[in-house]
Amino acid sequence: MKYTRLTKQQLEELHPEFINFLATQSITNDEWAKLKVEKPEVAEEELDVFSDLIWEGVLSKVAHLENVSAQQMHLFKLTDKEMKLISVKVMNPDIDLTTEVGFSWFKKNWQSDFVEYLTASKSYTTDKNLDKFNLIKQGAVITKGDLYKWFDSMIE
Repeated sequence: MKYTRLTKQQLEELHPEFINFLATQSITNDEWAKLKVEKPEVAEEELDVFSDLIWEGVLSKVAHLENVSAQQMHLFKLTDKEMKLISVKVMNPDIDLTTEVGFSWFKKNWQSDFVEYLTASKSYTTDKNLDKFNLIKQGAVITKGDLYKWFDSMIE
């Protein structure tokens, strides 16, 4: 398995897609029920293959990721050739960017001496989607990129 298996909730939400996936494998509903009981390891493999297919589709479309912690924000723009990063670090230990109060403070003080910025870019390895997935595993979430775009316009 290349990525991670989808959660039970994710699989439930993708039920119609999973049925289509099984159909492409020539597995009927009755055969799937039988497979789960008689050959659970094969059923597990099918779930893993389906999960990887879904992840590949999602990751190929991801254009922005954000990883926000108490004192830092890592905002990524994922282009065809590289990953661009805007890193924001709050030097005030009393501020927690993950809270509404902390983020409000940041919006008012983003140009103060208590905030540091860094920009960087990095080429992908041989597997662009795996690079994106690894950022997600480290806590990044898929976004529309509003924060990245705002900072990008302010930095220019």
